[in-house]
Amino acid sequence: MPCTTILVGKDASYDGSTIIARNEDSGSLGFCPKRMEVVQPADQPRHYRSVLSHLEVDLPDDPLRYTSVPNALGDEGVWAEAGVNSLNVAMSATETLTTNERVLGADPFVELRPAHGQPGDEDFEPEVPGGIGEEDMVTLVLPYVTSAREGVERLGGLLERYGTYEMNGIAFSDVDEVWWLETVGGHHWIARRVPDDAYVTMPNQLGIDAFDLDDALGPQESFMCSPDLREFVEENHLDLSLDGRLNPRDAFGSHSDSDHVYNTPRSWAIQRFLNPHSNIWDGPDADFRPEDDDIPWCRVPERKVTIEDVKYALSLHYQGTPFDPYAHYGSPLERGKYRPIGINRNGQLSVIQLRPYEPEACRAIQWLAYGSNVFNALVALYANVDAAPDYLANTTGRVTSESFYWENRIIAALADAHFNECNAEVERYQQRVPASCYNVLARVDREVAEAGLGYEEAAGALGRANEEICAMLRKETDDLLAKTLDTASLKMRNAFAKEDA
Repeated sequence: MPCTTILVGKDASYDGSTIIARNEDSGSLGFCPKRMEVVQPADQPRHYRSVLSHLEVDLPDDPLRYTSVPNALGDEGVWAEAGVNSLNVAMSATETLTTNERVLGADPFVELRPAHGQPGDEDFEPEVPGGIGEEDMVTLVLPYVTSAREGVERLGGLLERYGTYEMNGIAFSDVDEVWWLETVGGHHWIARRVPDDAYVTMPNQLGIDAFDLDDALGPQESFMCSPDLREFVEENHLDLSLDGRLNPRDAFGSHSDSDHVYNTPRSWAIQRFLNPHSNIWDGPDADFRPEDDDIPWCRVPERKVTIEDVKYALSLHYQGTPFDPYAHYGSPLERGKYRPIGINRNGQLSVIQLRPYEPEACRAIQWLAYGSNVFNALVALYANVDAAPDYLANTTGRVTSESFYWENRIIAALADAHFNECNAEVERYQQRVPASCYNVLARVDREVAEAGLGYEEAAGALGRANEEICAMLRKETDDLLAKTLDTASLKMRNAFAKEDA
């Protein structure tokens, strides 16, 4: 899936939280409806079978409860995508990545090989399952880990054992650390801890640009990897550095023409927003241009990063540049030149915030949005709950304004054609919804702390808070839909009034 990820270390965030956030985008040929679910231990499979790769995995008998944002239709498997477990460990999976021919030649993907012929035939060949992929990873990992680091270790072990059929980036967080894992070929992987004072931008392209093999194969303070990575790199001549300092982006990644249109401009746009004065971003003297391959994987922001910053960054359509598809300035040849972050195919955005200053019972917040981020709003949800609100969970294949997913899709389709006329109302909606969320969070956080509620004791109260938030969300979204529909209706091409005659 084409996606965009932002990771924020605890010293780079506005309140000391760790933050992992990712747009899940549908492919270019269609849309994938999403819903929210809380998976109880009794509902977690003990024997898992992948729909796409037919891989079968036995799972431990002691899973944790966790939130997820699976596909609504389920015809291609679970695709749980993002969630928080009951030990306040979060995971986002996956960011689809790119690679190169040298890597795939050295360690090919583990792809499903269908059966050939019929059993009993002389030339019969039985089916060979593929490896694990985005469909599977949250389900196989998140219910069984107690820390972000342990998440890396569990997923790494699964990759080494079963392999994968695609390149992916996966984020893990707990209250102290954020880790980023990238798959390398069929069975290899690397991972790096996000510096506490930095943020990371990931735009569908293998991103880690510096790697300490000695640390990864030794104390593992900030790096981890497959146990044979050094030999893998050396035997296959993958290290392209001139100074012996491994750059994974060069060794394992790609720098194709399509990357320069589809991927790298998204990192440029986010870093231009979060570090506007650190570099020259525009014009002939720019330090970084949209197509540059050396835009840093991580950097220290100019100020601390808020949830609103993350939402804005993951909604960017190149505002203030010649590339904005909604602009009325600049050359028509430049507009829409690069793939926006806020695109029509955004399916869901999860921003997972783990707050160190709150009790464990209410520490984890999963901010959620559905549909195109240019036109939607983030809603805050407590993760320590037993069920997701119906407005967020009831998505089916039927288009209806009774579902938050479909209502957002309808608003975006109407507003896109009348961007300038609808933008003011959209911006007001995007401010009102999270503002109301912050108000409820502050009150409920205080009530949980003052009552001294434990993790299990607090779940009911937090569930009621989520329902209160969703009642507000539905009212605001209904109101925006009505206003957007009125605007779009008045702009219909068959409009005619007596005074027009």
